[in-house]
Amino acid sequence: MNRSLFIIFSTIALDAIGIGLIFPILPALLQDITHSHQTALYIGLLGSLYAAMQFLFSPVLGALSDRFGRRPILLLSLAGSTINYTFLTFSHSLVLLLIGRIIAGMSSANMSVASAYLVNITKPDQRTKYFGLMSAMFGAGFIIGPILGGLLGDYWLRLPFIIAAILSGLNFLLAYWVLPESKTAELSNNPVSSLNPFKAFTSLRSIPNILPLIATFFILSGTGEAYAVCWALWGHATFQWNGFWVGLSLAAFGLSQMLVQAFIPQHTSKRFGDRNTVLIGISCSCIALFIMAFAQQGWIIFIIMPLFALGSIGTPSLQALASQKVSPEQQGQFQGIIASTISLASMFAPLLFSTLYFQFQSKWPGAIWLSVVMIYLLALPILIRSLKPNMQPSK
Repeated sequence: MNRSLFIIFSTIALDAIGIGLIFPILPALLQDITHSHQTALYIGLLGSLYAAMQFLFSPVLGALSDRFGRRPILLLSLAGSTINYTFLTFSHSLVLLLIGRIIAGMSSANMSVASAYLVNITKPDQRTKYFGLMSAMFGAGFIIGPILGGLLGDYWLRLPFIIAAILSGLNFLLAYWVLPESKTAELSNNPVSSLNPFKAFTSLRSIPNILPLIATFFILSGTGEAYAVCWALWGHATFQWNGFWVGLSLAAFGLSQMLVQAFIPQHTSKRFGDRNTVLIGISCSCIALFIMAFAQQGWIIFIIMPLFALGSIGTPSLQALASQKVSPEQQGQFQGIIASTISLASMFAPLLFSTLYFQFQSKWPGAIWLSVVMIYLLALPILIRSLKPNMQPSK
């Protein structure tokens, strides 16, 4: 593995550790600040506000990375993350937490720019493998982050934010001193008008059969928000998990996902094709969600973690399919569009799932997972259309 790949994967892993640190303790922090039983709704509000800012700024940052290079935009994003975590450390009101999430959303471009960076330095037939490794690095970060966050948060709620700020700062320094630029001179042809986040979507009309694929990103990303909003709340309500056990469960998922993403996607893609790999992943997710909905003992969740992680094997294949639908000089903008599509889903999904969980929590918290299965089933025609064989990347 060359130096550029090593640094970009390290950046993703450190970013995941920082994110994972705050997951187990966010509900407790909100409860401590608001003294309210509507924690689920506040988590949804924070998630939606973050996504709204990301929706507006991701295409801008992606297009800027096409025009000025991947490296400076990635550095800008990492600096914003450091400022955000530092800000959240000293927040003692819901308003300050909301401002912190606005800052985070405005500067969040790590994944989209890293994806464009990866496209620049890899061959088309290698992208499924390296997108899988990128997801594996994110999973590796989630092994360390949640456990550390749970332990530190049980000691002091603010401590995980301090550690996250330190890690983000180290991430910035690592990228600043070591990461080279990946974009060559001929890849700087995007006009200034491409900085408009809404105008960027009009270019999709010139890419055949891409809209169903974008819709698939929207659906899969929206359902994924259920875990971010409800996991810690559901674990506490169903199994009486504290911060440590919530963190341990997330770490178990991170370990399972790391192993799955590191070794399985490239083989399933070659054996079954990218289309079928995505469908296999969705099927695994639905089975795991059904079991989770009815689980009454916490150990069951740890047993099904490998199956749950298999639900993510389609993500690299979906990214590989999408990456080959645009020219190299548009990769940054297109990856920004994908990030904005994900953010658009994330604007609405947290509010949807937090509202549903608020209704379910007193009688059956696990019902939230059946709602995710229902969305998969209702969206199945769109998913199948987006993955039809004639959308397979050329060999």
